[in-house]
Amino acid sequence: MQIEEQNWFYSPTVKEHFFKPKHAWVKDKSPTGYDAYGFYGSMKCGDKMEMWIKVKKDKIVDLKWKTFGCASAIASTSMLATKIKKKSGMDIKKDLQITPMDIIKRLGGLPSIKIHCSVMGDKALQSAIYDYKVKNKREDLKVEKPEEEKH
Repeated sequence: MQIEEQNWFYSPTVKEHFFKPKHAWVKDKSPTGYDAYGFYGSMKCGDKMEMWIKVKKDKIVDLKWKTFGCASAIASTSMLATKIKKKSGMDIKKDLQITPMDIIKRLGGLPSIKIHCSVMGDKALQSAIYDYKVKNKREDLKVEKPEEEKH
């Protein structure tokens, strides 16, 4: 199905990341060889985001994500993954400082009714870093497991 330009109310950047998401995992089985796993959302409410991260020398050097979500959730998580993987990863503590508003700005904005979708990737990342923190006894990582969505 062709989406007509006049019916598309997202920015060209959102459109690019929605139709060609970066670093997404599209296979049925979960990826292997990653250091931590996080998720956010629930299929009960119709959306769920999963994320796997690989960490070396305090940098996220690889990540994959998978979602059942809308264009805003897909595009914002694709942009988040791109930002994290840029230049072979940032310090994991800096990754925690990325906000949904940072991502929305990089996307050229989102419709106000879709802002809540942009946090799914952020929350899945926090969940994955929390999993990494617990597995590696890293109390210096100031992150808590995100609370479940309440609908």
